[in-house]
Order: sequence, then C-alpha cells, then structure tokens
Amino acid sequence: MPYIKRQIEQQILDVARNFPAVVVTGARQIGKTTLLRHLFPDHHYVTLDRPLTAEQADSDPEAFLAAHPAPVVIDEIQYAPSLFRYLKLRIDEHRSRKGQYLLTGSQKFTLMQGVADSLAGRAATVELEGLSCLDLAAAGHIKPSTEAYLDMMYRGSFPELWTEPDRPAAAFFDAYISTYLERDVKQVLAVGNLRDFERFLRGCALRTGQQLNKSDLARDVGISVSTAGEWLSVLEALGQIHLLEPWFGNLGKRLAKAPKLYLSDPALVCALSGLTREALPQSPLLGALWETFVYAELRKQWSFAGVKPRLWYYRDQSNYELDFISEQGHDLSFYECKWTSSPSTDAAKKMRQVEKIFMAKPAALFRIKAKTVISRATEVFTHGDINFCSPMQGLVAGLFGSGLK
Repeated sequence: MPYIKRQIEQQILDVARNFPAVVVTGARQIGKTTLLRHLFPDHHYVTLDRPLTAEQADSDPEAFLAAHPAPVVIDEIQYAPSLFRYLKLRIDEHRSRKGQYLLTGSQKFTLMQGVADSLAGRAATVELEGLSCLDLAAAGHIKPSTEAYLDMMYRGSFPELWTEPDRPAAAFFDAYISTYLERDVKQVLAVGNLRDFERFLRGCALRTGQQLNKSDLARDVGISVSTAGEWLSVLEALGQIHLLEPWFGNLGKRLAKAPKLYLSDPALVCALSGLTREALPQSPLLGALWETFVYAELRKQWSFAGVKPRLWYYRDQSNYELDFISEQGHDLSFYECKWTSSPSTDAAKKMRQVEKIFMAKPAALFRIKAKTVISRATEVFTHGDINFCSPMQGLVAGLFGSGLK
C-alpha cells in the first residue's frame, strides 16, 4: 500500500529521541502502525490484536518481552495490561536508551491507566488523528477546491480510502462500524442491544457540531441518560467523538454550560446518516459537516507542532457566539467557520462582537492574537485585523501562516 507522508512525522521522531517509550493513541485504521513502521523500519513488530498473542503477552509478560526484545513496536498494547509493569523494569535497566519501545493503542481506558501507573516519566504520548488536508495536498491527492473539500468530508481521513481511490467509501465505513466500533465497544461495555447502539451512533452523527443534550439523545434512542453518558465516554475514549467545552471565563455573561459534540471525522457522519457524495452539496448537514471538518483540522495542525490545543467554543444568552477559541497563556485566537468560497466581511462581525466582550475586562487579562474566518476561499487575504483562509492554507496562527508546510 502506498505510504502518504504525514506532517506529524517530525514530532514523533523528536519524542522518540527524548523518551525511552512512545505511546501513539488514536482511533482504529487511522495509520498508527503504518506510520511507526515507516519511521522506524529497524524495529521489530508484534501485534496484540491477535487474541492468542495478547493472551500470551498478558499471562507471561517476561517471556513475551524476551521473545520480542527492544527496539520493538507493540501494536494494540491495551490487550495485555500486565505488560506495562514489565516494560517499566526493562526501561529502567537501560534508561538512557531512547525510542526503544513504540506502543500503539486504540482504547484509552486501559492504555492510559497503564501508562500513568507504570510508565510515568518514561513514555511520551502522541495522539494521532487521520490524514489532514495538508497531508493529502502535499502528497498530490487533492488541490484547493470545493470538490476536494467535499471529497474529504465524504471519504474522510482514513489512509486506506486515499491509497485505494477506487474503494467505495460506503462499504469501508459499513465494515468499519461493524468490525471495529461495535467490537471495541463490546469489549469495554456490556452493550445488550447493538441495534440501540447503532441508533445511538446515528443520533450522535446527526448532532455533530451541536450543543450536547444527553436527555434528548437518550430519549430519541430509547435508553437512559446514564447509559447515554456511559456510551459517550466510551466513544470519546475510542477517539470517535470529541466533546468541546464552552469557554468558562468570568466575563460577566451567562455562558453556555453544555459541551458541543463532534464526531472525529465528518465521513462517519455521512456514513451513519446515509448521506451520499452526490447529495452532500445540498444537504442540510453541510454546515455542521464543514464545522466538524475544520475542528478536526485545527486539532491536527496543532499536533504537528507538538502542541496540545486548549480549545473552546463561545456562546452566551445574548446570542453572541463563536465557533472556536484557542488559548496559549493569555493569547487567544478566534475562529469562525463559513461554507462559502467568497466570504464577505460580514462573516467577521461575530468575532468583533465577542472581542468587545473579552476586552471589556482589564485588557491585561487577554490578548487577541488572531481572528480567522475559515472558508473555501482559494486565496489568503485580510480585512483589517481579520484573516480569511482555507484549511489547506494553514489554520493555526503563529505556527503555520499561509501555504502548505
């Protein structure tokens, strides 16, 4: 399968030079193993996705590590939680050796507990998401255009669908949902009725980009609110959804309290809602899909620099709102999403309205570093202090600027 070079490669190489172990987390099928095997071809490889191998590793960790000595890539390590304590012992024998153990996992519950309990200070964690539009553009798979963005929202960020362009996306996601999502969920939770869970997934898809109301979601699916909360937690741990919290600063306003729900990839929304590529441009979900896509790109482009973003949305009871706010210290960046190829300056009005609210407090509290309207515009331009750009031109103020990197 052809390899698509990824913008995040340098970050992973850097942490592998500074830590004995590197833990790469992320959803199924987004390329964790392919990436590590490409970057570290001399490392031995073993996967615990095979039940027999996982059982051997968990029942006799010492023998397993002796049979698979460092340097090694251990795939889906969460299936053998007993390994973590023995990995600690192996690492401590040769603490100065960096990048010896490269671990992947797609279930954060067990994975991060093992890292916290045994590998604290010994392992760096990198959260990997799917291919970014910068990855695909640099590889020549897409060029800035409306059709390219529609293709990315429909086909998603899974490498397999871009290295095999003739593969039907609908068939891929049908298999993905039944083979990976449902299996992983059953391993974590005792889901009695998979049909209820499928309805729950569809309910989440139809609410992407919206404030989360667990009571409404639970009622529509026919489950309890506590069950809805539990299932949301599992999907979040599996990297399938993200909950974006509202800005909580004391700005003298009654602010929104509920998080916004986003699926990790807009293509999952298309698959779960039965939306075809042909119907996508006229879909009432298009605005929410674009916002979901931009949110994913913001997360990815922050990760390229090894920075964990502090991201929120803003909404108050005076109907002032903003799609995304990022924070670095006292520096804030505002982002607003618009599905248009010719954004007007009216698109910046909400940013200036929210900026006035933030600046009403002592100016020393915050500095508005950048205000960006993200659209399908093919050129970067500014109007006053507002930037207008597309996801393919770099979104993260101060880290990328314009143009592909």
